[in-house]
Amino acid sequence: MQYQRSSSLFKEAQEVIPGGVNSPVRAFKAVGGTPIFVDNAQGAYLYDVDGNRLIDYISSWGPMILGHVYEPVIEALTARAKKGTSFGMPTELETEIAKLAIEMIPNMDKIRFVNSGTEACMSAVRLARGYTSREKIIKFAGCYHGHSDSFLIQAGSGAITFGAPNSPGVTQGTAKDTLLAQYNDIESVERVFEQYPNEVAAIIIEPVAGNMGCIPPNKGFLEGLRSLCDRYGALLIFDEVMTGFRLAPGGAQERLNIRADIATYGKVIGGGLPVGAFTASNEIMNHLAPDGPVYQAGTLSGNPLAMAAGLAMLNALNQQPEMYDRLDKKTERLHLGMEERISVTGLPYQINRFGSMVSLHFTNTPVIDFTTAAEGNNDYFKKYFHGMLKEGVYLPPSAFESYFLNDALTNEDIDFTLYAFERVIKGL
Repeated sequence: MQYQRSSSLFKEAQEVIPGGVNSPVRAFKAVGGTPIFVDNAQGAYLYDVDGNRLIDYISSWGPMILGHVYEPVIEALTARAKKGTSFGMPTELETEIAKLAIEMIPNMDKIRFVNSGTEACMSAVRLARGYTSREKIIKFAGCYHGHSDSFLIQAGSGAITFGAPNSPGVTQGTAKDTLLAQYNDIESVERVFEQYPNEVAAIIIEPVAGNMGCIPPNKGFLEGLRSLCDRYGALLIFDEVMTGFRLAPGGAQERLNIRADIATYGKVIGGGLPVGAFTASNEIMNHLAPDGPVYQAGTLSGNPLAMAAGLAMLNALNQQPEMYDRLDKKTERLHLGMEERISVTGLPYQINRFGSMVSLHFTNTPVIDFTTAAEGNNDYFKKYFHGMLKEGVYLPPSAFESYFLNDALTNEDIDFTLYAFERVIKGL
């Protein structure tokens, strides 16, 4: 495949956009080479500016669960745009999608729409702090909740310690209120609570991690978090920006049968447009302005284009619950096919899968947290990524990202991917 036009556009973009991209993973820093510039998409396929067709396994990092240019969403967007794109005033659409979302999501009474997953998670933490009158939060190494200051924290040097900023611009004062624990290690969470028994407002977690590859929770781990939160009076926040409406109509709460106190959403809930949301019980949400003292606002929150796209997407998902089983089976087909082919090569590997999320790690160690995810051989991954790209298959350009399958993928697409996979891994 040729990428002259993408290469030219990337050089041009670097003159006016930091790094040539508006989100770092797009720059291909983890894999090398030149980012692919997309011209258009349809169903399961991306078409780049050089005329190449690529089978898409990122689905815009999750929201395109039914495929690109899904007709009901496009029709809803087109009709809505003709009536105006933003008013800064309430619309009936906001109530319609709110009612449907709350009907689909377990355990929640009210929802507030925002503009991104980052904003949803940031607002959820502020609400938890306001509700509990506590300041500290617990997050997990390797889980990503957006680029708000509170979340850009890495582990410090001690077994139990304050976090330290892992981005310039994040203050030590912010970092001291973010405590780090290890994903799938309930004892690490217990130790934090024991040290700060009356100071933790909330735990925030991806119930199925997607930002260190796909990492499902070990049996009993989320149940343990629920129990610890109940014991110490903290709230449990599920970051369902990736898993919400993807793992089930009710997301991870429904699929895993675990109750969160607050849940955040993005990706699928916007139908491909920038949307985020957070939900909770009446008791918690009544602390949010204008009803309560916890302030949150946004001029474009609940804008009619995003609400129209989201409502069309949620209606489509709500009307075809069988889609989830179908998509799970497609993901299983990919997983088992990859395992069959790589198991005879002698390469180190682990394949993690949950629902329609899956990831390949070049390591012999089971990948259960950030530490084990980081043990993967990145040289293998780089060659694998570019080999698949040459075959016409677009994968996440980082070993620390999950694949997101979409229902527009056919079994023929998956079989094509597996034939390509076999050729590529034989050359590693």
